[in-house]
Parts: sequence; C-alpha cells; structure tokens
Amino acid sequence: MLTITVPAGQFFQNSTNTFVYTEETELQLEHSLLSLSKWESKWHKPFLDTKEKTEEELTDYVRCMTINKNVDPKVYMCLDEPTVQKIRDYIDDPMTATWFSEDKGKGRRNREIVTAEIIYYWMVAQQIPFECQKWHLNRLLTLIRVCGIKNTPPKKMSPKAIAKQNRSINAARRAAHNSRG
Repeated sequence: MLTITVPAGQFFQNSTNTFVYTEETELQLEHSLLSLSKWESKWHKPFLDTKEKTEEELTDYVRCMTINKNVDPKVYMCLDEPTVQKIRDYIDDPMTATWFSEDKGKGRRNREIVTAEIIYYWMVAQQIPFECQKWHLNRLLTLIRVCGIKNTPPKKMSPKAIAKQNRSINAARRAAHNSRG
C-alpha cells in the first residue's frame, strides 16, 4: 500500500469559471487486481496494454486505487508531478525478490492482451485464493507465473543430452575412485 498526502490546493475550473479549493488529504492507494478491474469496467479497455494513457485515464486509475472512503473527487486534480511520479514508481515496483532468468532480455513476449478477467482466470486455473486480488498486482502476476512454472512438467532430455550427462557422471566416478573404467 502507498500512502500519499495531497496538500491543500486550489485550481481554476474552466467549465464553471470558478476557483476550486481542496483540503489536505491523505490517500491510501493499492495497485491491485481490484483497482484494475474497476478501471477496466469504466473505460472498457485493457489497462496493462502498452498504449499511453491520457491524463484523465491515469487520474481515474489513481481514484480506482484509492481505498479510503469518501474522498473529495477534486483532490485528484491537485496531484502534482512528484506525487504522480511516486505513484508510477509504486505501480512499477515488482514487490518481490523473485526474478526470472529471461527477464534479462532473452525471453520472448507473449502477445496476449491481458485484462482483469484473464488474470482472474489464471488465479482460478492455478487455484490461487481470491484474497490475493488485493495484493500488489505485480506480486500477484509473479505468483501466477511461479505457479505456472512449478506446475509444468520438466522437459524430457534428448538421448544426446542423457549420454553427455552419463559420460560426465562416469568421469567423476572414475576420478573419485582412481579407476579407469
């Protein structure tokens, strides 16, 4: 969870030609599957795609991430650039020590469009409890990926690889017992 304090502020609202004032507000934010689901149900498009979001869409995602009750909607208009960067850093944080070897640029990217429903499907398929929908989204996606890797049967070795492994085992045994065969 990320806690940010939005300072009291004022801004000019063009639609009503008036100044709007807000009080200092503490927001508690959670980048989770629930937030993602709320945002996608409003905007009817995948949040996790690589397309740039408008300022309005990003501001609305911060609103969807907010777990406080009864927050004045005008507060979101007072988010300054350092606060927005803090929120982006929080969203990008992996929230885990787990890493994958192909993360270093060798892995191939799946072209599947990932939406909240796809992630819920993955949770059901991997028997991950729905309480995890409140986890940081990156941590949940890492858990789903780990479950997929651990549930995949190991690849069978080719006859050539088996012969190579046997030769190295035999060589090690000969060296350990000072024998020739």
